[in-house]
Amino acid sequence: MAKFNINTKYKMLSGYEIPALGYGVYQTPANVTEDVVLHAFKAGYRHVDSARAYRNEGPCAAAMGECGLLRSSIFFTSKVPPGAMGYDATKSEIESTFKETGLDYVDLYLIHAPYGGKEARNGTWRALVEAQKAGQIRSIGVSNYGVHHLDELEAYISELESKRGKGSGGEISVGQWEVHPWLERKDIVGWCQKRGVVVEAYCPIVRGQRFDEPVLQPMVKKYGKTPAQVLIRWSLQKGLVPLPKSVTHSRIDENANVYDFELSEEEMKSLETGEYAPCAWDPTTSTD
Repeated sequence: MAKFNINTKYKMLSGYEIPALGYGVYQTPANVTEDVVLHAFKAGYRHVDSARAYRNEGPCAAAMGECGLLRSSIFFTSKVPPGAMGYDATKSEIESTFKETGLDYVDLYLIHAPYGGKEARNGTWRALVEAQKAGQIRSIGVSNYGVHHLDELEAYISELESKRGKGSGGEISVGQWEVHPWLERKDIVGWCQKRGVVVEAYCPIVRGQRFDEPVLQPMVKKYGKTPAQVLIRWSLQKGLVPLPKSVTHSRIDENANVYDFELSEEEMKSLETGEYAPCAWDPTTSTD
């Protein structure tokens, strides 16, 4: 049972490893971020998912410096903000991340959303590839891309490689989306899994909006777990990297306590709802 534990990692196309459970800090106020990230480290998390747009990279880095853990044991993510797409703007945002955090490197940098048009998306990707080659960023990827955006990026990577040589276009190591039983995104997840791209799931507990769903109740009762724990376990068993977020210490602990039970094949199947019901934004559908 429970082939996962809190130290489980996946190898990315970049060659680096990513912890299979992350701690999200979306909408976490800067003045509480350091405290909750420190608590997450105490609870066993080693993966923090931030972004330029969250305005809390600095406190995340402060917690990383204070926690007593080796920097090499912590995985830190940031993202290019949707309003700063394009080569020059992205270079400036990357620079700001390092100014704000004082880190020597960032483990993962994602394009937060596929806005700005094709030229801007490609420019942003090129800036990330250059930062990766320079050793500032270890792995790069995307967030909220639709399959059409992924196809576009894959074609751009091929174009760069045909001009500059193999490996010069970078690799999509990670993709991050809202994924849960009411938004499985089988097309996007399938695209990624076929290519070895790690899929991260934000809003894995659907912001608590589905805790009363009848389909969850038998599992909650059988395993003595909360709906949140059942949903995080679903995500892990799907091979995803869930990024639960909470500013409540007890819930941070609870969301990491998901390794002493395993959902059966039938239970996993029962959670295939077939719904397409985002609880957050959905840039995957954008066509600019």
